[in-house]
Amino acid sequence: MTIAALIVAAGRGTRLGADVPKQYIPLNGACALRRSVNLFLSIPAVSKVVCVIHEDDQRRYWHALTGVSADVVLPPILGGATRARSVLAGLTALEDASPSSVLIHDAARPFMPVDVIERVIGSLETHEAACAALPVVDALWLERNGMADSLVSRTGLWRAQTPQGFRFGAILEAHRANTSDSADDVAVAREAGMMVHLVQGAEIGFKITTQDDLTRALRVTAFD
Repeated sequence: MTIAALIVAAGRGTRLGADVPKQYIPLNGACALRRSVNLFLSIPAVSKVVCVIHEDDQRRYWHALTGVSADVVLPPILGGATRARSVLAGLTALEDASPSSVLIHDAARPFMPVDVIERVIGSLETHEAACAALPVVDALWLERNGMADSLVSRTGLWRAQTPQGFRFGAILEAHRANTSDSADDVAVAREAGMMVHLVQGAEIGFKITTQDDLTRALRVTAFD
């Protein structure tokens, strides 16, 4: 099984409210994008890595990845107007490499443990798709006018993380057929009729979205 990693880094991170897109904010020496690339470079099964970036971030990208070997990391691909279009652009760029499987990962999740990624890879040996995820453990309340209105059962509910892994040809075809702005690649896969195996993720694989997340990320990297 040949495996490629597609790292999605074309977002603007507006919810964070920073002057720099969150994937390029320094985290005690290395930004989230660099850390995500290094993460996949540390996994021997991954033979190719490609990043999808915003056209305005090309200088930031090259600065962030200074010194990274070009043997495995392919030139960056410019993303589209939506996440789904950005992923399609990245998948299309990998088509000539013809990997058997692809791991699609958000650059804003730089701390996902290697063993979680390896579980996703292992799942692809027997499933057509797999997703790192965490079961919901907190009570869930439906809000109405700012008040807790009714309790929602958390039975069977999982929080999706990345990487999300797929047979390459199947997810490329699914994205090409997709016409919606899907929240993630599992949604695209399910719309195409694919079955997605949920793999135990990790709380440390959190996504940097808010200022609180950034503070947490800086704590994680404080003793690098």
